[in-house]
Amino acid sequence: MRLYLVRHPEPVIKPDTCYGSSDLSVTPEQCDRVSAALLSTLPNDAVLFSSPLRRCAELAAKLAFGLDQRPVMFDERLAEMHFGRWELRPWSEIPRAEIEAWVKDVVTYRPGGGESVLQMAARVRDFHDELLRSEHENVAVICHAGTIRMLMGCQRGLPLAEMARYAAQIRHKVAFGEVILLDI
Repeated sequence: MRLYLVRHPEPVIKPDTCYGSSDLSVTPEQCDRVSAALLSTLPNDAVLFSSPLRRCAELAAKLAFGLDQRPVMFDERLAEMHFGRWELRPWSEIPRAEIEAWVKDVVTYRPGGGESVLQMAARVRDFHDELLRSEHENVAVICHAGTIRMLMGCQRGLPLAEMARYAAQIRHKVAFGEVILLDI
């Protein structure tokens, strides 16, 4: 299986804002630019999975139209991490002590009372394992930087807590619209 991990286009939001699972849109121009680039990259027979959040869903809909009207399978397990009360707050307004607590316990701390990296890892691993049981040849997953890092961690075959730690500490910055190709 060839797995094309696609990060959504840049969302409409002020820079330096924590937005994890917040449902943000993208401009039509950003969506058109990214979809045009992807349509020349993705195989026509790619099965499409997407986070249901608008910044992914809008791109997935355009890709489905361009890839022979393929249906999109929306899966909540692909959503970005939920940051609780940190959502939609400027990073500069989040208490430093809370950020430091997360840094000290990156795997199990729940930022803003939301979701821990370990909880996210469990749901993404569940999606990954289900995908492995399928017989798809080419799969495109339109999702988020955190989800992409988790899926990259799944590929390493690590126990769940180590996978979560790996994904949280990976240095690769995933650009908006970037495609990462994994062979499974």
